[in-house]
Amino acid sequence: MGNLYQYFRAPDDATALVTFAPGPAGIGLEPLDVSGMDPYLMLGAAEALLVGRLFEDVAAQPRFNHLLSDPDADSTWVVTLTDQLRDALAEASTERLAEVAVIWSRAEEFDGSGDPDSLAGFLEQLARIAREAREQRNGLYCWMSL
Repeated sequence: MGNLYQYFRAPDDATALVTFAPGPAGIGLEPLDVSGMDPYLMLGAAEALLVGRLFEDVAAQPRFNHLLSDPDADSTWVVTLTDQLRDALAEASTERLAEVAVIWSRAEEFDGSGDPDSLAGFLEQLARIAREAREQRNGLYCWMSL
């Protein structure tokens, strides 16, 4: 099955951390469930493309994959995503997301052969959450289970 990632929005870090044991759906949040789409390498690469910056610059931001949960937890963690990513997704058109997905599909993380249509669909779903998050002044988060 692989690693499970649930991307979601929450009003603050404390609320996001409450998802640690039950997962986002367990406290009434509506997550985007995906397998194998990790927030660090894969989504970080997409963020760099969306905002036109180097991955290293994106990864240097304080809230880029900032761990909220116990670092010693066995197989479940909650991390923050950047407001920069939230805003870039919220502002991106469907066409822009499709353009990014084509370039992203060639990335090393996908062995140069990712499916642009699937990646565009993922970005569009995440953009919907990002729009809601920005409208509600929420942050974006990822709950992951290995």
